[in-house]
Amino acid sequence: MAHNTPEQNEAFRRAWDATNARWKAQQTPIVSRETGAHRPLSTIAREIRADWQKPYFGAVPYLDAMSGLESITDKYHLDDARGVVMYFLANAQTWRGENAKRIKAELKGLSK
Repeated sequence: MAHNTPEQNEAFRRAWDATNARWKAQQTPIVSRETGAHRPLSTIAREIRADWQKPYFGAVPYLDAMSGLESITDKYHLDDARGVVMYFLANAQTWRGENAKRIKAELKGLSK
């Protein structure tokens, strides 16, 4: 039986570590272990703006509203934050990538 070279073993280890890192990133809790609190919606909105360079025009008003919210129980004028988040998610279907998947999952978890 032929054995792998050290280079092949190292390449396998790097690929394995990268796969594990991606899996762990998806399993990261959206609730702080120390306080039990969720990230503020304004912080999430800031991260979205940093990642999504040209947001879909239908998502922009909801992203703006989220920038002024802290909790899913807050109000934005006459709308509740839960509705703002749900409308954002409905209009953010063109936002793709690893960060988009992670943040959308976080927002869906908050809106339940």
